[in-house]
Amino acid sequence: MSYADSRGRRWLVALVLLVAGVAALQFVSPFVGELVRIVDANYLQAVLRLTVPIAFAALGGIFAEKSGVINIGLEGLLIISAFTSIAVAGLLGGGSPTQPQLWIGFWVAVLASVLFALLFAVVCIEFKADQIIAGLAVWLIALGLAPFTSNVIWGQVNSPPIGTLDGWTLSVPFTDVVLFAASPPVFMMLVSVPLAWYALNRTAFGRWIEASGENPKALDTVGVDVRKVRYTGVLLSGFFSGLGGAGLALGRVGQFIGGGETMISGRGWIGIVAYLFGNYNPLGAFGASFLFASLDALQIRLQQVGYNVPSELIGIIPYLTVVVVLAFVGHTRTPSEAGDHYESGEE
Repeated sequence: MSYADSRGRRWLVALVLLVAGVAALQFVSPFVGELVRIVDANYLQAVLRLTVPIAFAALGGIFAEKSGVINIGLEGLLIISAFTSIAVAGLLGGGSPTQPQLWIGFWVAVLASVLFALLFAVVCIEFKADQIIAGLAVWLIALGLAPFTSNVIWGQVNSPPIGTLDGWTLSVPFTDVVLFAASPPVFMMLVSVPLAWYALNRTAFGRWIEASGENPKALDTVGVDVRKVRYTGVLLSGFFSGLGGAGLALGRVGQFIGGGETMISGRGWIGIVAYLFGNYNPLGAFGASFLFASLDALQIRLQQVGYNVPSELIGIIPYLTVVVVLAFVGHTRTPSEAGDHYESGEE
């Protein structure tokens, strides 16, 4: 193809895109005013609250998979922590827990998620179980155990409402000017994302995590225990998922809903999509989580103002997005040793 032909095609493509853009603008212009009315400060706060479980699950998945262990049981860890937070706080407070009791429930839930992650790590690292099957087992156990225990405690799969954690505010020092107000899990998320990025990209621990998933033999050669690094990666996935599940339950909902897919409703799976979309970068994973949460919040807000947008349609967008990215963009590359078992000293 000659240069002139190539240049002519580029101009033709540009013209087609321009025409399509003008047509799209004409189509959406009647809705711009409505969109401006919908996307306000309350909408953005709702998006941040919806981002919490997705972003924390994504952060946990990044640490586990970059260390060489694929943890697709993030959904189950979110379920376990959401249930535990409500159960512990509710039992401590007799159905009306105080703020300290809610915080006890929150951190016990994080511990429960870490313990489930530890069980998963032992099965995968010590007994060399298939990581995909073990992750599915974690999800299925949580999906059955949480509603069953809810029935034992409350006589139904849904707990009674117990309240949520009081919000935090960020103010200008020595003034009454509030810069930002949100639930505690939102603040934790906004701090955790840059800290996770720093840990993975600017510390020796981050280099160990990277090597454990890319070249564990090289890591073993320099005297770093690959098993310990992988255990740490998986336990961090439990820690972050615990923050996400407890943050959803006590930061936003105030009860455990155990029907169907439970109140987690696929957010752990979307977390996996988010870190794939973000190419294992905590900042990119947070951006993807925020995007998916904003679509969910937009669907809820549109229904509130009279537009009937099917939630199922919104629900497939994250998965469709990552398929498009993987198929046509191709920038996502999984760690080369993710899913493979490693024994110290093996050739």
